[in-house]
Parts: sequence; structure tokens; C-alpha cells
Amino acid sequence: MAMTNQDTICAVSTAPGTGGIAVIRVSGPQAIEISDSLFTPVSAGKDLLSRKAYTLALGSIRKGNETVDDVLVSLFRAPHSFTGEDTVEITCHGSVYIQQRILQLLIGAGCRAALPGEFTQRAFLNGKMDLSQAEAVADLIASTSAGTHRLALSQMRGGFSNELAHLRGQLLDFTSLIELELDFSEEDVEFADRSNLKQLATGIERLIRRLTESFRVGNAIKNGIPVAIIGETNAGKSTLLNQLLHEEKAIVSDIHGTTRDVIEDTITLSGVLFRFIDTAGIRETADTIESLGIERTFRKLEQAAIVLWVIDLGTPVPQIEALAAELMPRTVGKKVILAFNKTDKLTPAELTEKLSLLPDITADRLYLSAKSPADIERLEALLLQAAHLPEVGQNDVIVTNIRHYEALTQAHAAILRVIDGLEQNLSGDFLSQDIRECMHYLGEITGQISNDEILGNIFGKFCIGK
Repeated sequence: MAMTNQDTICAVSTAPGTGGIAVIRVSGPQAIEISDSLFTPVSAGKDLLSRKAYTLALGSIRKGNETVDDVLVSLFRAPHSFTGEDTVEITCHGSVYIQQRILQLLIGAGCRAALPGEFTQRAFLNGKMDLSQAEAVADLIASTSAGTHRLALSQMRGGFSNELAHLRGQLLDFTSLIELELDFSEEDVEFADRSNLKQLATGIERLIRRLTESFRVGNAIKNGIPVAIIGETNAGKSTLLNQLLHEEKAIVSDIHGTTRDVIEDTITLSGVLFRFIDTAGIRETADTIESLGIERTFRKLEQAAIVLWVIDLGTPVPQIEALAAELMPRTVGKKVILAFNKTDKLTPAELTEKLSLLPDITADRLYLSAKSPADIERLEALLLQAAHLPEVGQNDVIVTNIRHYEALTQAHAAILRVIDGLEQNLSGDFLSQDIRECMHYLGEITGQISNDEILGNIFGKFCIGK
């Protein structure tokens, strides 16, 4: 992601398309001068160059005698802006033509179009935020539930960064004592009490492990809890999915094998995001395409945290038991819900006979009709119970980013080597190497240690204008 902070950049920062208003952001060393060259204030003598920071100016964007639009201009002077540079934000009417015309004028006057995430990258490079906070900006924009919003806001405000800074501070004290001993190795001086160091290393390991383990919850909150809807053909899986999503997402038919591929969609229940995966019905088939769909069913089953097995109550019991023998070994470690469907097609006596189905399986059970709104509400409550996500507060530090998780995993392995080295009474140079490796991986998260490839990969996924 090649760029230079000597450039002045511009972009539309509001969502693409036509709206009531749009905001065009300009940032860089010439931001105020370039914007002023196109801006005519309502009040004479109130040009942007002479204005104080944090003020608003009413006027128009003009090209010669042509008025492009009446605008409101916000002024921020370095270093007290989002990017840490001189910044101007032009609020204009939301016409796509007006937005593009103002951008053309700004570029013609000396700006260049901003790259994806370039404003936030400049904020990082100028020390306005660290890398984990910058990534939280993208997460906040993409938040779709109360949980993802809370986690992104906490990370953006520095909750995660403060935790990592505390860890790095402890590691720095640790390695300073070890390396001081190395400087006096000929005198055989021991500055660091090994038992105290082991206690410190154990505490650091515990903190890193807690952060690493929080990724399971954080990933579920951010990306949704994966729920695989499985079962035989024509058991009502697609009907159930459509009812949960409140739309006709999947084809519903009495013909067996209608769903031949995996269908995915998400819903939010009581602030918790679920990612439903409707899979191809399981049955013996000679159809090549349907067989591929069934293979994908088993692959998706492995990825799921919750397995919703939909069982047609009209299916012969031996057939249900045979499928259970095939499916249940694949669900070890997962939460299983048995949804016995089509209760509306049985008499009370027939339903009573079916209540003893699959007695040896440990799972939540629900007898329902997929067409009944009341039964769908009961299923939603059961899904929330199965999710079992802890309540997350604004001050809780939860890892949601796979890059952070991988770095923490490496840091955890390094600190475990330190503890092992202390137990084996290894020399300080070996201990110091592992401590510095632990610090290195923690520094990768915050951007204290980074390279252009990592930065390009992170900021290249941002939207333009942010």
C-alpha cells in the first residue's frame, strides 16, 4: 500500500449513493489551502486560512462563476484531528453528481484520491491510535449487533491496548533484569531472583492465556455462532430456516433432494448473532451433484458450534436410529438440539409414542411444527440457551481478531518456554531470547512491530473514506 504523508488526500466519507447529505474529507499538509481555494464564505473575510480550529464555515464550493453547491465546512488543525494532520470536512448535499464534482475540483487543485483505509492508516502512523485501535474502527463500522458494537468500541478506546501495554511493561522489566545479569556474567552476579521471576512469568502466562481463550467468545460475537441445520431430505430444514430468517431464503418442496448446496444467512436474536447453515438432506443417492452437497453437509457439521438436527416424526424409527449412529460421532464437543418436526401431522396418541425417541442421546429436545410461530419462538429461546455467551461489558477485554489471536498464541508459546527454562535453570541468554520473542508478538498486535505488507493487508480492507 504505497503512499506518502506529504500528499493531501480526499474522499467521500459517507456511504456510497444518494442521500440527504454527504461528507467529503480532505487531509494532509495542503488540506486547508486547497479547500480554501474552492470555498467562498457567506461572510466576507471569513476564509478558511484565517479561521480557528474546531469551527464551522457556511459558504459555497465554486469553480470560477459556477456554484457547485452550498456547503458547511468543518476545520481541524494538526495535530488535533482524526489523522493528526490538517483536516477539512465538507458537508454538501447528497447528490452523487455533486459529490463527484467536488472531488474532481479538489483533485484538480492538488489533492489525490484516498486509498481504502488511508485516513485511519495516517492516524496510526501519526500516533493517534495503535494498530489494534485502528482495526477496531473497521469493526465498529461493520458492527451489526449490540455485542459487536460494545467490543469494537472498547477496543477502539484502548481497552485491549492497555492490557497489552501492561503485559509488555512486565516483560520489559523481566528481560531488563535478565540482561543485566548477562552484562556481569564474569562476576557471577544474580540480579533476578529465579522464584520471583517464575511467579512473574506465570502471571503473564495466565493473562495471555485468558486473552487467547477469549477469542472463542469474541469470534462468536463478531462473526456469529455457526448453527448447522442437518437432517434427512424433506425433514423440514428449509422451512425451519425460512421461518427463522423471516424470508424465503431456501426452496421448500415435497421433492426429496431440493437443497443440493449449503445455504447460509445470519440473524440477531436478543443481541446475539447466529450464522445458520442449511445443508443438503442426507440420504443414499446416485445423483452426483446431490452427493457433493451431502459431502459439504458433513464438512459444515465440523465447523458448527450448534447442531440443529431436524427429524421428521413420520420417519420410521430404525431409519432415525441408523442416521443417529452416523451423525452423533461427528457432533462430539458441540451443542446438539433435536428438533422433532411435523407434530401437526400426528395424532396425540402417535405423538406420545414418539416422545421416547433416541433416549441415549444427550441433547436439548424440542417437538414442533416448523410452520408454527409459537414453536419458532421456543426454538429461538433454545438457541440462545445453547449459545451460552457471557454478558460482555464495555470494559471487558475480548479478542475478536484472528490476527490478534494468532499473535497471542505465539506469545503464549514463548512465555511457556520461559517458564520451562526457569524450571530447568537455563542461562539468562536463552531466557532473554524467549522473553523478547513474546514481546515481539505482543508488539505485532499494537503495531509497535509492523511491516508494509501487514499494514497494506489491514488497511486495504477498509472502505474508502475511512
